Amino acid sequence: MKNIHMLELVVGLTSTILLIILILYIFLYRKRVLRNGGEDIEIMEEGHGDEEPIEDLVIFQDGEDLTISDILDAPGEVIGKSNYGTLYKALLQRSNKLRLLRFLRPVCTTRGEEFDDVIQLLGFIRHPNLVSLLGFYAGPRGEKLLVHTFYRMGNLAEFIRDGSDESHKWAIIYSISIGIAKGLEHLHTGLQKPIIHGNLKSKNILLDRNYQPYVSDFGLYLLLIATAGQEMLEASAAEGYRAPELIKMKDASEETDIFSLGVILLELLSGKEAVNENPTPYEDFYLPDFMRNAVLGHRIGDLFHPNILLRDSNDDQSWVTEERILKFFQLAMACCSPSPSLRPDIKQVLRKLEDIRK
Repeated sequence: MKNIHMLELVVGLTSTILLIILILYIFLYRKRVLRNGGEDIEIMEEGHGDEEPIEDLVIFQDGEDLTISDILDAPGEVIGKSNYGTLYKALLQRSNKLRLLRFLRPVCTTRGEEFDDVIQLLGFIRHPNLVSLLGFYAGPRGEKLLVHTFYRMGNLAEFIRDGSDESHKWAIIYSISIGIAKGLEHLHTGLQKPIIHGNLKSKNILLDRNYQPYVSDFGLYLLLIATAGQEMLEASAAEGYRAPELIKMKDASEETDIFSLGVILLELLSGKEAVNENPTPYEDFYLPDFMRNAVLGHRIGDLFHPNILLRDSNDDQSWVTEERILKFFQLAMACCSPSPSLRPDIKQVLRKLEDIRK
């Protein structure tokens, strides 16, 4: 009897000790998890390593021939770089078509539904003077690629800088100006909710072989986080296109787009770039300032390139006159007004451009 009682005591004591050891183990384990949380998260993530990487291709109108492999395997040539991404000219092997591929750095873009909603919005915008978004690829490591139509003649900045005879023909200057304005009008007034371009400049106007313009990069800043959008704005300021009142990209407006449009019209008219990197003591750094001082100094010859007035019997130049050129100049300067309230809206710009043609 005594032995049985002793045995029960030992069993009970052993159970109590085991229970205490179990409680201590659980306590110490939880403490380790709290102290080494990063290590346990890493272990947890490794546990999901067997899952298939997620990638997706969203296709829009005219992008039906796109495939993931075609996009990723396309040999590309870098034609533009920024802090938030890289632009490639790529030949898609299966369709044998040239496309623009825009890679956005994952750390610079917004995420989740906010990003997806903007992609859907931009993908459904179609207009004869806007560059279409044909598709969007999302990769397993957060890669983001936008696929756009490619135009062989390059961009308007190159066209102006090269100074070819075509760049000084009034009919081409006028046609490009009307096309840009129509594209911007669609963004500002042709949709359920206005889309602000936010980064309008001559580099973001593409040309086809007939010198028809296509506005690109509209609304791109909506895909970027605030810091990346601000870097875009600072680059625009350095290139001479930022409206003076625009301090933060989130405050971009129809009026700030109109200012940028005015600078582009002055570039077309004068053949000069938006910023003069090496001004003389009698010149100004920014093109609108240069033009204002040219007017004040009665330097009419500085307002437009002299070859614009040359007529070629083979071209539709018969309607070019100095009076029409000066009206065009006045419209461009109105767009560049330092006061946003004094700038015309895009419909007024189009109406004035059409009046010049009459």
